[in-house]
Amino acid sequence: MDINWNIIGIVAILIVILVVLTIRKNLREKKKLENLLNNDFKKAKKDDVEADDAANEK
Repeated sequence: MDINWNIIGIVAILIVILVVLTIRKNLREKKKLENLLNNDFKKAKKDDVEADDAANEK
């Protein structure tokens, strides 16, 4: 039985290319998600409290 090394080599190269492309896409998606999560929050409202108003509420 003869092993066809050309076909095995081509398949191995295709698998390596597929793994590299998957890792690169995953890193891009991770960066997008990280930016989305870092920028997607509701900013706390700053209420300017005046001294006269705060004293009258108690």
